[in-house]
Amino acid sequence: MFPFSFEWIWDMGHVVFMGGLWYALTILGIGMSYCIIKAAMDACRGNDEHHH
Repeated sequence: MFPFSFEWIWDMGHVVFMGGLWYALTILGIGMSYCIIKAAMDACRGNDEHHH
């Protein structure tokens, strides 16, 4: 069932599940955005002399 479906009932189980889902997706999205932006900035700067 989806939240836009008429049979959806907002009980505590659905609220907790959807809240946890969106919290996890937000954390993953922020982390991936940070990594992509940092990689793009490092590529533009040309910081390739520090290989470990």
